[in-house]
Amino acid sequence: MEQWLTWIPEIGFPILVTFYLLHRIDQRLKELNESLLQLPMNLSTYKR
Repeated sequence: MEQWLTWIPEIGFPILVTFYLLHRIDQRLKELNESLLQLPMNLSTYKR
């Protein structure tokens, strides 16, 4: 049990940073997906 308590500070920070970065990437991917879905509509206005 003592080994687990010593690992928490060592492993906790990288896990926290990983979750933070994954959250940011998830938001960016959602924005990118919305932009790609709107792309055909935007291109159709330029073809006319």
